[in-house]
Amino acid sequence: MVSSPSPVSYPREKISTNLDENLALLKQVFELCFDIVFQRVDLSNECAVLMVYVDGMIEKNAFKSPLFQSWLLEKTGAGVQETINYPNLKEHFAVIGPLRHESRLQEIAESILQSYLAVFVEGEPEAILLETSGWEHRGVEEPSSEVAIRGPKESFTEMLQTNTNLIRRRIRTPKLKLESVVLGELSKTKVAIAYVEGLARPDLVQLVKQRISNIRMDIILESGYIEELIEDKSFSPFPQLLDTERPDIVAANLIEGRVAILTDGTPQALLVPMTFWTAFQAAEDYYERFIYATLIRWTRFILFTISLYLPSLYVAITTFHPQLLPSNFLLSITSAREGVPFPAVIEALLMEFLFEGLREAGVRLPKAVGSAVSIVGALVIGEAAVQAGIVSAPMVIIVSVTGIASFTIPRYNMSIAFRILRFPLLLISGAFGLFGIAMVSIFILIHMVRLESFGVPYLSPIAPFEPKQIKDVLVRAPWWKLRTHKASMIRKPRRR
Repeated sequence: MVSSPSPVSYPREKISTNLDENLALLKQVFELCFDIVFQRVDLSNECAVLMVYVDGMIEKNAFKSPLFQSWLLEKTGAGVQETINYPNLKEHFAVIGPLRHESRLQEIAESILQSYLAVFVEGEPEAILLETSGWEHRGVEEPSSEVAIRGPKESFTEMLQTNTNLIRRRIRTPKLKLESVVLGELSKTKVAIAYVEGLARPDLVQLVKQRISNIRMDIILESGYIEELIEDKSFSPFPQLLDTERPDIVAANLIEGRVAILTDGTPQALLVPMTFWTAFQAAEDYYERFIYATLIRWTRFILFTISLYLPSLYVAITTFHPQLLPSNFLLSITSAREGVPFPAVIEALLMEFLFEGLREAGVRLPKAVGSAVSIVGALVIGEAAVQAGIVSAPMVIIVSVTGIASFTIPRYNMSIAFRILRFPLLLISGAFGLFGIAMVSIFILIHMVRLESFGVPYLSPIAPFEPKQIKDVLVRAPWWKLRTHKASMIRKPRRR
């Protein structure tokens, strides 16, 4: 087990009024840090300025701008305290960034690492901290994992400020609250908690804040760290937080009363609470006409059932219940399986494992060859396995249809849950037939009924049944029915 590093020790609590002493203190704090730049500027015989920043993390042209240089020259004989109180100070720094002053050495060092420019003036006990973030980052692009034919083509980026701005563009009200916290003893990762005041339940907001404040980690690199640390049941295969890279989905869910968690350094936002039904809702459902959206949603439900149960049903029926099949169909399957050396359950497990391997290879390989390898590999290996008599042609068809059906689920983490459950269902069906499938299904249903996401039942509003909130579950009602409903979806459930 890796032990946590010891906390950073600082030579003193507050900085000195002597510029050379402050330079020595900071060099001691940032020892062996080649990317920390110390730039001293002697403005006159009486006044000198020391600028400290991380190379590549600030906008270098900011402190080299004429406004900044003219301010330094103009205030050569003035103290920092007088400068901060100077009425026209904001005019000099309006093009540079937000300004604050600090005297504690630890706060100054941590601010420098958070892309602040620290300015020390000879004879002054405080440093000026300018927020001038300027590192390279990816721009707003089209979503890669949540593609929609109709609707916005914007996605989140790795910059937290950019992501919050994308939400602000869609919800332009002071009721949209964005509270910031810092997680990670070493990473100091900024995390934003977003909600709409008056729509999100206060107890839900408080619960999210409490769970996030209880996180004790050395480093937070992605929202997945937070998801695993604040979810209700860590050992459940079902996701309990909704992740998305689309700002329009976050905005719509905030209006429904959910709480969003945005993490600096990742384009994935988390939404709580999550229910089972939200995994089958895509952004495009609300941009197309309700008839088409309802039809597509029912198609997803049918394909989800196929992806979970089709291999198990095939194994159970062909092994234990052949009398359920028509005679001609049974004879066709029997003739196709003639010569196959494995029982149906081993055959299904082998093909499922192979299909998962091809899918993983297609994801990990470069885009130029990933899709080609997965498609060609499936065709070549499947055809060769059938001709060699290792597997039967019906099994190849069953596994292929199952894989295609699993791709129709809009949420990738929910499709992973079904892929996990598919294997125990296969084993049970090979041992007990349809009776085993029924028993496992009951256990899964009991688990889902007992599962909660931040106090909201996972199967709500179906279980417990809330008739006023089912207009956007199994169907997508027209907007003239939803407009009085969308803003009150996440309410404290009734306990029966």
